[in-house]
Amino acid sequence: MIIKGASALKRNTMKKLLLATGLLFSGALFANVPITGSVASKCVINVDTPGVYGNPSANLLSTDPSDGGVVPVVRYDIISAELYKAKISYPEDFTSSPSLNDVVNWTGSVTVSQTSDEAMASFETDKVEYNNTTEYDLDVQGSVWFEVTSTADYGYDKSFPGGQYQATVTAECIAL
Repeated sequence: MIIKGASALKRNTMKKLLLATGLLFSGALFANVPITGSVASKCVINVDTPGVYGNPSANLLSTDPSDGGVVPVVRYDIISAELYKAKISYPEDFTSSPSLNDVVNWTGSVTVSQTSDEAMASFETDKVEYNNTTEYDLDVQGSVWFEVTSTADYGYDKSFPGGQYQATVTAECIAL
């Protein structure tokens, strides 16, 4: 009886060993192999000139140089033409400011100020404007500079409270 029990124990152990070995080998019959890659954009955005708000009157902040401001300038370097569009928006809100209890009316514009290629003159004439956003088809290789004006007018007969005001121009390269 002891010999029979030992034999059965050996068979069970062998079965378990064969099962474990089979599982190990079956796992080696396939594998998930990752594939990775990276794409470098062929449209690069650079901030050439950060903007500064001037405060020509108590209720007005403006990037206009005649108001004491500095117009922000964004440069697009187009490495591959006809593959991207520029989407640039002037601010419609402060990213930080003192507490304001009235409406701020925003105006602004986006214009081509300089180009590296004369063929880019069409950028300004072919632009599409909506809300606070301007889009340009980047169909010529080279560099183009955009000026983005911004004016914030506070309430009716209200003065901006003292403090720091910040707003952001949004500039994007959209792959087509």
